[in-house]
Amino acid sequence: AMAYKRNPMRSERMTGLARKLMGLPANFAATAANQWFERTLDDSAIRRMDLAQAFLLTDAILKLYINITADMVVYPKQIEKHLLAELPFMATEKILMACVERGKSRQEMHEVIREHSVAAGLDVKNQGVDNNLLARLASDSRVPFDQDELLGLVSNFQQFTGRAAEQTSEFLDEVVHPVLRKYSDLCGDIDASLQV
Repeated sequence: AMAYKRNPMRSERMTGLARKLMGLPANFAATAANQWFERTLDDSAIRRMDLAQAFLLTDAILKLYINITADMVVYPKQIEKHLLAELPFMATEKILMACVERGKSRQEMHEVIREHSVAAGLDVKNQGVDNNLLARLASDSRVPFDQDELLGLVSNFQQFTGRAAEQTSEFLDEVVHPVLRKYSDLCGDIDASLQV
């Protein structure tokens, strides 16, 4: 019924399997709570079924993930569109600090920016219009910046991502790549084709 969707069957299957996998720990917790660390036989069925299922489910989920992402296409213009829709809100702290540097009261500017942010957010949600927070601020005589100056303050997207790029690189270098090197003999080409 939703012909516009891409990869729905595989993505939805992966979601269903993940839901099943996330539910398995409840069985382990219930067994542990019932046994109170006493070894009884009531856990044998759980161990035989759920441990095996956990590994099989994880394997199936990862194969589906590889299959789905193998031909993934990233649309930079869509990313930019969504980023620009939220960027003015993300930049409010930077705008506030810039106003203070120009001699404005932090308390007053915080209230001005909050008022305009709430109004712009309601317009976006209720009327479906583009985010006009920067235009609102530029037209307010209490704000010491014009629209071009405000655009200049927010033009570098990367300044609003914090350490995300560095943290990603660190995680890859310190965690992912060492594991991949250690098990490189097992990490050959994975057949993630689906037989369904």
